[in-house]
Amino acid sequence: MQKIHTEKAPAAIGPYSQAIRIGNLLFTSGQIPIDPATGGIVEGGIEAQTERICKNLKAVLEAAGMGLEKVVKTTCFLADMGDFAAFNAVYAQYFTEKPARSCVAVKTLPKNVLAEVECIAEL
Repeated sequence: MQKIHTEKAPAAIGPYSQAIRIGNLLFTSGQIPIDPATGGIVEGGIEAQTERICKNLKAVLEAAGMGLEKVVKTTCFLADMGDFAAFNAVYAQYFTEKPARSCVAVKTLPKNVLAEVECIAEL
């Protein structure tokens, strides 16, 4: 197992790694809309938060020598399914290869953010 870390994505806020590479697979931890430059949560609603999440995931994948086109599965967590369409509009701009996906509503996310996304990618 190889731990992946980049300063271009938020540092883990608990006892976990940004991602783990094993063989030709990369498993990312869930990314929330933390701006790695400031350490703060991105303001501006679901669109702005989804944009930051996708940029964070892209940075983690790049640190492992991959890109978003290598993602085969995402799991998306939304605080409110009322944000589903707006979330999808931004998500679709980044995940153009349309990987498999699950999307669920949850009661609360870390730091009370509106969304979180994790993914699995293949080299």
